[in-house]
Amino acid sequence: MMLYTSGTTGKPKGVVTTRGNIAAQVESLVEAWGWSADDRILHVLPLHHIHGIINALCCPMWVGASVEFLSTAGAAFDARAVWERFEAKGITLFMAVPTIYAKLIREWENAPPERQRAWSEACAGLRLMVSGSAALPVATLERWREISGHTLLERYGMTEIGMALSNPLRGERVAGSVGTSLPGVEARLVDEDGVVGDEGEIQVRGENVFLEYWNRPDATATSFDGAWFKTGDIAVIEDGRYRILGRNSVDIIKTGGYKVSALEIENELRAHPLIDECAVVGVPDEEWGERVGAALVLKGGAAFTLDELREWGKERLAVYKVPTRLLLVDELPRNAMGKVTKPEIVPLFVG
Repeated sequence: MMLYTSGTTGKPKGVVTTRGNIAAQVESLVEAWGWSADDRILHVLPLHHIHGIINALCCPMWVGASVEFLSTAGAAFDARAVWERFEAKGITLFMAVPTIYAKLIREWENAPPERQRAWSEACAGLRLMVSGSAALPVATLERWREISGHTLLERYGMTEIGMALSNPLRGERVAGSVGTSLPGVEARLVDEDGVVGDEGEIQVRGENVFLEYWNRPDATATSFDGAWFKTGDIAVIEDGRYRILGRNSVDIIKTGGYKVSALEIENELRAHPLIDECAVVGVPDEEWGERVGAALVLKGGAAFTLDELREWGKERLAVYKVPTRLLLVDELPRNAMGKVTKPEIVPLFVG
């Protein structure tokens, strides 16, 4: 199989995955997430992405489970249709990206009380609900738990490796954490000096790791340290669990000698009552190296200034993490998987 990377940080690359890689990825998830022939998943994800083709299609097919696609497949995502399918019963699993869960939450909140009750009760019948492909905001996890009774299982993976880390099927799922290594997968964190420890770049080794980038031998060679694939994602280990700080090239902002996690700032900003969506980026600056910039989508009719943002932010963040640049937009640029394409945002600050 060959899938292309999502292109959030650069030109997409063809990822060559062998049958052995696919088998390792699928068997790991079947064991970790308890797949069986009795399962039925409602599939709402694109099939050109690892989340849709491995996690939500190959895993159920491997064990003889059922995969159901909405009749609206190929059209715009229909949150109401998903809720109505839950209500009709029979679905045991659901997997989606955070933006889908946000749309489902909005649909539920706009529904009359009797529908809300029916939909919430229907969700209780599912055995597992998973979120991935982008960082799950803590506020989304908590609100979904209030509505559905499910604590979303968040995991970490990418096109080149399938899934590598996961919160447990049974046991505590910690908000903001992506859990521990999946069966058959080895992971480690390596800092800029090459020291293995509790903070640094995630590197992964195992039969799940892809063969090569299609016609890109140089890119393949530079992506490995021996048998360890260098993901480019930065994380810390806290209480034995991995917490993602962000992608080294777009989510780690180097400002005034500090390294700042854009994902941490975004989680705080989403708690503001006027902010609907946000993306934090590093804006090039001669004095500071990079400035912390926040692109915000405000809730209908709201107004917001940089001074107001900074005053609010200083009560929740270290002063060097508080944005010094503000950009108000109608919507954030996203790719086909719903991931925000941050390289497209930076020029908006400097243009």
